[in-house]
Amino acid sequence: MNTTVTEEQNRDITMKEKSLSTLEYFKVLEMLAAQAQTDKAKARAMELRPFNTLVECEHAQQQTADAVYLMGLYGSPGLSGIRDVSDPVKRAEMGGTLNMAELLRVASLLRAARSTKHYLENQKGEKTSIDGYFASLNGNKYLEDKITEAIISEEELSDNASSQLYDIRRQIRVASSKVRDTLNKIVSSSSYSKMLQDSIVTQRGGRFVVPVKAEYRGSFGGLVHDTSASGATLFIEPSAVVELNNTLRVLQAKERDEIDRILAEMSSEVAAFGSSIRNDYETLCIIDYIFACGRLSYKLRAARPQLVEKGQTKLVKARHPLLDPDKAVPISFTIGGAADTVIITGPNTGGKTVSLKTLGLLTLMAQSGLQIPVTDGSQVAIFDAVLADIGDEQSIEQSLSTFSSHMSNIVKILEETGPGTMVLMDELGAGTDPVEGAALAIAIIERLRSMGARVAATTHYAELKMYALETKGVENASCEFDVVTLRPTYKLVFGVPGKSNAFAISERLGIDKRIIEAAESKVDSQDKQFEAVISKLEEKRQALESKLSEAEKELRDARIANEQAQSHLRNLERERDKLIMDAKLKAGEILGQAKRTADQVVEEAKKIRQQAGEGIDANLAAARAAFRGEISKAEKEVAATKVEKKPMPLPRDLKVGDFVEIVKTGTKGTVVEVTKNSETVTIQAGILKLKAKKKELQLLQEKPEEAIKRSKISSMPATLGSVSQSIDVRGMMAEEAIMEVDRYLDHVQRHHLETVTIIHGKGTGALRAAIQGQLKRDPRVKNFRAGVYGEGEMGVTVVTLKK
Repeated sequence: MNTTVTEEQNRDITMKEKSLSTLEYFKVLEMLAAQAQTDKAKARAMELRPFNTLVECEHAQQQTADAVYLMGLYGSPGLSGIRDVSDPVKRAEMGGTLNMAELLRVASLLRAARSTKHYLENQKGEKTSIDGYFASLNGNKYLEDKITEAIISEEELSDNASSQLYDIRRQIRVASSKVRDTLNKIVSSSSYSKMLQDSIVTQRGGRFVVPVKAEYRGSFGGLVHDTSASGATLFIEPSAVVELNNTLRVLQAKERDEIDRILAEMSSEVAAFGSSIRNDYETLCIIDYIFACGRLSYKLRAARPQLVEKGQTKLVKARHPLLDPDKAVPISFTIGGAADTVIITGPNTGGKTVSLKTLGLLTLMAQSGLQIPVTDGSQVAIFDAVLADIGDEQSIEQSLSTFSSHMSNIVKILEETGPGTMVLMDELGAGTDPVEGAALAIAIIERLRSMGARVAATTHYAELKMYALETKGVENASCEFDVVTLRPTYKLVFGVPGKSNAFAISERLGIDKRIIEAAESKVDSQDKQFEAVISKLEEKRQALESKLSEAEKELRDARIANEQAQSHLRNLERERDKLIMDAKLKAGEILGQAKRTADQVVEEAKKIRQQAGEGIDANLAAARAAFRGEISKAEKEVAATKVEKKPMPLPRDLKVGDFVEIVKTGTKGTVVEVTKNSETVTIQAGILKLKAKKKELQLLQEKPEEAIKRSKISSMPATLGSVSQSIDVRGMMAEEAIMEVDRYLDHVQRHHLETVTIIHGKGTGALRAAIQGQLKRDPRVKNFRAGVYGEGEMGVTVVTLKK
């Protein structure tokens, strides 16, 4: 699509429309159209224009955001190959017959509608603003199958399209076979071989013939259908196959009639569902357009900005969408709020114009419902119009100089500006006497501000820098210049006016240093002082930014190291707890087995005694009592046994103030002295001072007075010989409760319990939801349910374990 604005068009086009081209808005639309799959969606993309109300902008932004969300979950719906069937459907409704190609296009559309309708059938997340489009699709499996089963290609109908067609084609094959058999006998006969030019069977005019030498025309017999270019060969239909060929022609006519009847019948079906087919096409094109917006977001690495009706535009790390995202230097731009006008200064090719275009283009994109290449925290105010005078439009034909061209645009901008307008002006006042140009530029800015417009302008004039410093609501911004490399960095800095750096750039490009020095001597002393102050400010700002960047990097590194250490410590603690629990469970299993063995032995002895018919054996009873005493003693020893804790590796060197534990004794205290190059530290534990080796210590996270008292499982068994059928996790955090429930289920499963109760309380329901979510994924769980009346209702979850 050609979006170039010609001089003739300039006379009639509004500045608002012209600014769309100036800001390269149409190039973004071309990128959007390239993401669409249907012609109608592509056309809609090229016709897109910014919305002017917050409601419209938010609605379009929400649809794009939902498309991005759904694409992340399910990918893009398959919409390729869909073509407009409006004209064929309309012709069918008027009684016309569609050809096979048109019917296949209808079937393709119906198939796309059916598959797209089921795009969200497995949707598990929240509903979106575009779900309704998918729900409104109809599809028509009956008509789709009828067409695809009957039509093989755009030129071929299946034999099974109807029973009549199948019968006719069977007869055609039989008749053709008879004709060929008869002709094959002729061409292979020795009596005809001398008359034939070639021993082949061919067709002329749809009838089977053989090539006969011209001199045997009278003796061969039959109908001549064609002759060769030389006249030496005649293509004759032998008398023996004339009738067979006539029969074949009749059958072929019947086949054509039957095909016409089938196509007419299917066209009638299409007409009957015409309204539904048209609606499906329109809906699919809308879906295609919305997902094209989503695909463009992925391509541009874009994000959804916050939109405000009246407020500040704040672009954070914004990139121009037409620049390579891997090479473009992001800028941050703020306009509105305390400052309604921004004056941008700096060297040529430093990025001033790109900054202006980025501000204008991203505003237009956001108002069009497109996500923009910025980072989180970006905000865009809604404008009635974005007017731009950017670039050199001098015209020899119209006798317009650069200055005149700019002023012509400024006249139009002043005519169309009002409250709710953003005005962008590049090199305002340039191309004429600097003093007059600067004065005119200030006057134009003042007029635009009085009309309620937001203004951003680039300039080299020192007068405009001073104007920004002295005027409330006007802020300086500059394109950063590296004074060491004498190259622009393309970063936009607010609050500081920029230098043009003409002398530095000229010297770098090869201008004689004596010329530079002579030029510097001719600069007004006040201008020199002003530029010197700016240079010092810029040097200090860059130094401070460098230190700030280093500090932020060190802070990030420290946070990452701390998070890694915390994660490592948590993993070690979990592993230690698991080992302790496994050891206790193993001891319980051994003890349980011993008890069962003892009971079995006693039972066997009892049976023998009863069989012998003797009285109670005092010695046997005494032995049983003694054996049970030993078991009881073993139970107490196992329950009282503590698994020896081993110190975990220290995540870092110890320092004074660290809270530690001597793992072997369990003594806790605070490090009060660390001797350099020594393996021992001094610990204050209550009133005692102790010396301990570092390898015997474990670094704790909290001091006793700061530690949060954690809830414990009140129903865990006091001894390993018994297992509670419930666990109480009330008061725990979700992660802690899940861990305790996991240990408990492992414990009870070892003891072959089938049903247990988890007591989590009612509260907000968050703890219940977290636990039940974990139970759904637990392979040990057969099923679970909420408690009923008398069990605790929603405050408990009853779990049935697999055997």
